Amino acid sequence: MQVGVRIARLSSSRFRSPHFPLLSTTSRRLRCNLSPSAASPEECELNEESDKFLRWLRQKAGSEISSVLSLGNSIYGRSLFASKNIKSGECILKVPYIAQITSENISREIKLLLPRDIENVSRLAVVLLAEKKHGEYSGWATYVNSLPSIDEMHNAIFWSKDELELVRDSAIYQETINLQAHIKKEYSVLGPVLEQFPYDFGDVHLMDFMHAYALVTSRAWDTSKGVSLIPFADFLNHDGTCDAVLLSDVHEEISEVIADRDYAVGEQVMIRYGKFSNATLLLDFGFTLPYNKYDQVQLLMDIPSHDPLYGMKSEILKKHCWPRTTTNADKSNTSGNSFVVKEVKSAIGKGKGIPQALRAFARVLSATSVEELQSLITEATENDGRLARRPLKSNEREIQAHCILCSRLLHMIQGHDVALKKLKSVDASDCNGRQSLRTRMARDLLNGELRVMKSAYAWLTNYYTSLSVPKEASLCSEEFSLTSAGDGELG
Repeated sequence: MQVGVRIARLSSSRFRSPHFPLLSTTSRRLRCNLSPSAASPEECELNEESDKFLRWLRQKAGSEISSVLSLGNSIYGRSLFASKNIKSGECILKVPYIAQITSENISREIKLLLPRDIENVSRLAVVLLAEKKHGEYSGWATYVNSLPSIDEMHNAIFWSKDELELVRDSAIYQETINLQAHIKKEYSVLGPVLEQFPYDFGDVHLMDFMHAYALVTSRAWDTSKGVSLIPFADFLNHDGTCDAVLLSDVHEEISEVIADRDYAVGEQVMIRYGKFSNATLLLDFGFTLPYNKYDQVQLLMDIPSHDPLYGMKSEILKKHCWPRTTTNADKSNTSGNSFVVKEVKSAIGKGKGIPQALRAFARVLSATSVEELQSLITEATENDGRLARRPLKSNEREIQAHCILCSRLLHMIQGHDVALKKLKSVDASDCNGRQSLRTRMARDLLNGELRVMKSAYAWLTNYYTSLSVPKEASLCSEEFSLTSAGDGELG
């Protein structure tokens, strides 16, 4: 079995892999028995909608989907609740492949006209558009009608310019703009094809496509069958601390969920979409968490153009496989070297969460002579080939290297502090429900990133002060200003 990962658009400009990480499916030997049982006195009262949905899906699948879950509403929107007591390790949901929507649902006639470079998310969005156009005549009408409208979605791509300004200091600001541009580009290529099939699609506008695209990125899973929409399973909400995930069995051709703990009747059942930061959750799913242990920050660093050793440093970094550009969601490039910083749990210790590659980059950046750079090259050649991974022999230079990082982080911390103060004034103003919700999401995002940056700053400060004497420590504030920390900016 394979672990299913919920789809999230992960551009390499962010701190994730450059493909779409869907909720993944892991291998599991445990099989589940979903034989229906009689209702107990404790069973939740299934509402009419839940009953209708399960009857439809059971007919579509030709088998029982779940005898222990019911559909309802919570503060998260559509949700699944335990209709019976659930034990840890129990299979709570089983959806066969024949009851899942994939890009294979596109008719052959339409598929032949689709450009080859159109991504799988867009292909599945095309399927949704066709099923929506067919209305009640669609075999998926019950499912399509249950999906949220565009007004109910809060993915960052739907935020207004004023709302996006709230998160300008986060990398998500530019990522949102990049993703909007990417979706627009996909639409411009697909539009002429869809126009040839008015019966299947009608008049599709950009916002229609963007809505369908966001439904896929926020609800689809990466299973052994490909990018798949899995009815009923996609009503399960996210809990980052949960161990339950969607499992996909290639041989049985089903997707299933195993409970990771006991649930009482009426309790909302949750799973983990993936180890996603608030930036990912906001961009791809339209929500955030007040505290997210997977929060992380993108640090863009570059060699200052005025550095006398700019050419030599660039060549050395290129030779040692440092990327000179970062690929954005719209497949454009941003100058700079991107590093992912995660929360450092303690100001002492090894500084896990701060990439060794980032510290190595700073060591190269701190060099002021050709001899120092040659020494780094020689050391890398004599050891494992990795550049500047060991502390510099000169305490002064090692301190300076880490002061560069502290200066960059301090600049970012100050930006987030200012942004959060502005959010307080927004909170105090009269906001409608949507504005209030998105303001809270912006606050969750910025607070999480600020926590990560402060933890990294504390460790770096502790590290270089442990090496320094008073005279050397002053180098951080004197010789290496914020300007010399690099030309890259966050977001």
